[in-house]
Amino acid sequence: MTNVPTIVVDADACPVKREIVEVARTYAVPVLMVASYDHRLEPEAGVQIMQVDRSDQSVDLYISNHIAKGDIVVTQDFGLATIVLSRGAIALSPRGQEYDESNIEYLMERRHELAKRRRGGGKTKGPKAMSSEDRVCFQQKLTKVLQRWQENDEP
Repeated sequence: MTNVPTIVVDADACPVKREIVEVARTYAVPVLMVASYDHRLEPEAGVQIMQVDRSDQSVDLYISNHIAKGDIVVTQDFGLATIVLSRGAIALSPRGQEYDESNIEYLMERRHELAKRRRGGGKTKGPKAMSSEDRVCFQQKLTKVLQRWQENDEP
């Protein structure tokens, strides 16, 4: 295993930061948490913290400019996930969904349609609250991705 992936986290609103750190420690994989200055993150062993300004896309821009092929990015942002995939990295949602070429186009279209509805005065539902099952699903998916890397030297 020559190229150790970094788990890069869109940490502003990530609900599974603790789970990421636990799984990363098991596989001795570094974690980079990227958040705006509005969010307080505590440094700890194996976790690098990068704080960026609070403008709208600062976290996304930092992540997209610093990821490498094979890195694992945890984000709820479909736009960022699209960029991540184009750079040869893996994109996971905090609920354990792996974004890939087979689903990202649909997710982006759905986001666009919901945004159009809201601009037109329509109402849309937000995401359901994170459950303990969602957290377990995420941990299992991240573990599978890291096992795949460990076995094949690629995530």
